[in-house]
Amino acid sequence: MKLTAIVISSGLLAALAAAPAVADDVARDRRDIREDRREIRGDYREIRQDRRELRRDYRAGRADEVKDDRKELREDRADRRDDVRDLHQDRRELHRDRADR
Repeated sequence: MKLTAIVISSGLLAALAAAPAVADDVARDRRDIREDRREIRGDYREIRQDRRELRRDYRAGRADEVKDDRKELREDRADRRDDVRDLHQDRRELHRDRADR
């Protein structure tokens, strides 16, 4: 009986000691998610701007600038894709950390 009480109390102490670390992980994951969302919003803004420039240059018949605008648009879409991937990874980490609580 005494051994069982020691094991149970040791387990409770370990869980209580880990609680602040888990809370810090959850807070960090939430902060990362907010940052990723800001980056994604910025990426959408850049994509809209690139599309406007592309339309303007296409209508004006500037073929060399159209080519550059398309390249910028591809790069911005790739950035957005990477940021969305980061957001999904951060959400998975948050759910994992919450489950560890």
